[in-house]
Amino acid sequence: MSTPALRWAWCTSLDSEDVAPLDYEALCQRIPEATPFNNLAWLRAAEHALPSDTTLHVLLGWQGEHLCLCLPLICRRERFAGLPFTVVRHLGYPLADRIALLASLDDQHARQALGVIRRRLPHALLQLNELATPRDRQPALTAWLPLSSTFEHRISCRVPVHRISEDDRQEVSGDPRYKLRRARKRIAACGAQVRRLTPDASNMGPILEAIAEVEAVSWKGDEGVGIFSEARHRHWMSEAFTALAAQGQVRVVLLELAGRCISYRLGLLAQGRLYDYNLAFLPQYADLGSGRVLLDEWIRWGLDDGWLWIDASRVSLDNSSHQLHERMTGQREHWRWSFYSWRPSGICLGLGLRLWQHLKPRLNAWRARHRPANAPAMEHEHASPPHRQR
Repeated sequence: MSTPALRWAWCTSLDSEDVAPLDYEALCQRIPEATPFNNLAWLRAAEHALPSDTTLHVLLGWQGEHLCLCLPLICRRERFAGLPFTVVRHLGYPLADRIALLASLDDQHARQALGVIRRRLPHALLQLNELATPRDRQPALTAWLPLSSTFEHRISCRVPVHRISEDDRQEVSGDPRYKLRRARKRIAACGAQVRRLTPDASNMGPILEAIAEVEAVSWKGDEGVGIFSEARHRHWMSEAFTALAAQGQVRVVLLELAGRCISYRLGLLAQGRLYDYNLAFLPQYADLGSGRVLLDEWIRWGLDDGWLWIDASRVSLDNSSHQLHERMTGQREHWRWSFYSWRPSGICLGLGLRLWQHLKPRLNAWRARHRPANAPAMEHEHASPPHRQR
């Protein structure tokens, strides 16, 4: 029996009537790996913050009355080795963390989808970042590999996760115990207090203003790498978190001194899993160790409210400093999928990648031989660009 045909459609905004919230939510419910960064409210906020040189194209796939694919893609020109190439990515890049591909397709329809994308958006590179689904459970993307001139499938990070259990009611063991005790003593000595907040749409704005002020004077603000550091990112975060707060998905733990926020952790809660998304602290209180205390507060809150997991939403591939490493009970891998087209630009860019993969180990080995004995070792060969903890 032949596979029933799919009806493909394009729209240029997630605000379009073609993207019905109920249909979209039903598709998310069928994809176990869907996260808050797949939430329609988050992605609509991301769309509204797009720069002028980036366009949005949303591919929809319908089988009868059922939505089986929603793929919001952004298209822009990017430079590699100084040369411009057309690159297509998933909406939300670079601030969205773990996402799922919202696709329920067999191999035949997956191959058709890639053809539909290439006709609409001629490109050199199609890259999807931070996908948490393993390769053997990603049939749609696996079907694209033989259709590409070059492809790359690599880990972008390994995220520490902590499964909440009754053991967490006991004091943590080992070195983290003493670090946590010292931090609590310092916090008690200065008179600061920990607060839990479950914002709604009415008070999310003032809370974001308070934590944005903390981030602005932290090292993240100094280096311009915070989620509030750019005007369009501030707009994105404000709209997204306000909408998600209205859905009851936002959680915040604060450390306050004399009514002023001096440290915070900001998270998103979905299906019993708390995604630890962002944190910052005032530099004059850096020695308190507040981040570790607030992370422990996440776990205690989870025990009280029946959460199942605490996850770091994104960490660096190498040398991650996320404090959840001290408490983790497992890890989740995020994957980057890169598909180079058969257009001349895609072939050239793919050949450049292969050449670099061939030369890089040799270059690293040469540098290692010529490095002074007291010089620090180079980063791991497969390290991704730095991505500091949010």
